[in-house]
Amino acid sequence: MQSLKRKNHELADTLIQLEVLNKATQQGIQFPAFTQKLRDINLFPLKPTQLEIFQVNVGKMCNQVCKHCHVDAGPDRKEIMTRATMQQCLDALALTNVKTVDLTGGAPEMNPDFRWFVEEISKLGREIIVRCNLTIIVANKKYYDLPEFFKAHKVHVISSLPYFSAARTNAQRGDGVFEDSVKALKMLNAVGYGQEGSDLVLDLVYNPSGAFLPASQGGLEKEFKQKLKQGFGIDFNNLFAITNLPISRFLDYLLESKNYDGYMEKLVNAFNPVAATNVMCRNTISVSWDGFMYDCDFNQMLDLKVAKIAPQHISEFNEAALNNRSIVLNQHCYGCTAGAGSSCGGTTT
Repeated sequence: MQSLKRKNHELADTLIQLEVLNKATQQGIQFPAFTQKLRDINLFPLKPTQLEIFQVNVGKMCNQVCKHCHVDAGPDRKEIMTRATMQQCLDALALTNVKTVDLTGGAPEMNPDFRWFVEEISKLGREIIVRCNLTIIVANKKYYDLPEFFKAHKVHVISSLPYFSAARTNAQRGDGVFEDSVKALKMLNAVGYGQEGSDLVLDLVYNPSGAFLPASQGGLEKEFKQKLKQGFGIDFNNLFAITNLPISRFLDYLLESKNYDGYMEKLVNAFNPVAATNVMCRNTISVSWDGFMYDCDFNQMLDLKVAKIAPQHISEFNEAALNNRSIVLNQHCYGCTAGAGSSCGGTTT
């Protein structure tokens, strides 16, 4: 499987994705504007609260090509953050009281300066999250020591695992992914991750495999813990249930399977004002591989930069200006406000 960009697919163009999201469907359905939903609950314009999380995408290169990937990541993606841009991120961080730096990709570990970046963030005394796809740990011997590296820097590891069975996981993420994920989880457990009494946190992420919203996060976590423990002797801390947003490869899937109308209708009808109040873009800044700033990772993938009242690039970071901005919104935002809400840390209500 190739990335949309490698295939020269029309949806590799973010303008076309936005056009699909905003125009009437082939059946003539025009979904209400997300901004109007916020107006109806007196939440527009949506403003930041307090900057607490720096989410940094260090590159789109990945050893997997997952069907639902909103980044359109893969081995054929060459966009990689340079050490110079990483230093600009570090310089900006030093000016703030931001508690958490959330490193993502692609597979962030494939960036050649990944370990240096983790070490430098650690020196600043910030919590570090790494969004690890698990299979990277066993993909090549140069990554085998990642569990020990993560442990040394007390990295909070968050890993995607679509299901506790091979069939459903491999269908979404590729042949052999479940088996490699189990090996990697056991390696993380072996150094103390996810173990009772340990301060090494290992969380899993569940994404639905089709055009439906995730079930109860609490119920899924209980089931995952039971099945992974009984079947494989694996322990972890928390499970985050994340709604798939209708962008990039998941948007392609929705259109190809003729599920787009029904899925968008589900999202719109499940709009939750409480979830809207707690969306992650209110306390997060997302930095792209080339240093531009976005309100969230999903806006980043649609090339919707922060409002122009604020600086656009991390080299011009200004926290006061960012706190004064209005958050950029579009139709995909329904995904974060449906049902129990969805963020990079799971449900928001």
